[in-house]
Amino acid sequence: MPVSLQDQLVVAISSRALFDFEEENRLFENTDPASYLRLQRERLDVPAAPGVAFSLVKKLLAFNTEEQQRVEVVLLSRNDPVSGMRAFRSAKAHGLHSIQRGVFTQGRDPFGYLRPLGAQLFLSANADDVTQALQLGYPAAHVFTDSMRASGSHPQEVRIAFDGDAVLFSDESERVFQAEGLAAFQKHEQEKAAQPLPEGPFKPLLAALHSLQQIEVPGMRIRTALVTARSAPAHERALNTLMDWKIDVDEAMFLGGLAKGEFLREFEPDFFFDDQTSHVRNAASHVPSGHVRSGIAHHKPPIHS
Repeated sequence: MPVSLQDQLVVAISSRALFDFEEENRLFENTDPASYLRLQRERLDVPAAPGVAFSLVKKLLAFNTEEQQRVEVVLLSRNDPVSGMRAFRSAKAHGLHSIQRGVFTQGRDPFGYLRPLGAQLFLSANADDVTQALQLGYPAAHVFTDSMRASGSHPQEVRIAFDGDAVLFSDESERVFQAEGLAAFQKHEQEKAAQPLPEGPFKPLLAALHSLQQIEVPGMRIRTALVTARSAPAHERALNTLMDWKIDVDEAMFLGGLAKGEFLREFEPDFFFDDQTSHVRNAASHVPSGHVRSGIAHHKPPIHS
């Protein structure tokens, strides 16, 4: 009987999102592929340092037990197979023994493999791959590789923070704001407070995390947060939507346009997802962050989220 990843949370991740391959990447961009490949071969037995998404991956994998595999992490990369070998060896050196699957395309678009994997999350340092994955309907984020690394303060708790509009929810309300301004946005949200927002690209990931939260795994927990520029009265529609989905978040921050970075620093997430570059850049100086390249804000100058 074929092996199946069904009923698992499947995370596809690029080598540069999981490990710090920035020096190698600079060589690749500034010289030629042959020099890059030569360096990777020379460093096959040198474990790469943890990257931006390392803490998230390590903690999610801790939900696996000898009896049951609940989380599957697959390396999905434009790297060549030899560089992929170094990524596997680095995973083993850092204790991520359950990372056993990988696809390395040597420059070819990798996002098509999300379909047979059934991925519920794709993290990549390649912005174009993320855009294509989102267009195919997969939760995906462009990892800012210069992000602050995750705090080690909560080793037994996965903490994930999400923006609302164009991330957990659709960009329906954001479009009203962009076209008509704040007053029209607030009026629109008050009038539709009881009408759930359409799903955004990361709703499936939040649902998968919610299911994982219901499972008792000794020593591990998940804590989620909604961190949004919405404020009262627009907060009601967001909360009513979550209730309609029968999904709880542990914390909700309605910041009314305040910069998110310092609030996220207090929450100490293993990762934060937002659709606006300015918010991600502000957050990245405090916590691991990724840009969800979707919605109207991806096509216009960022104003609101």
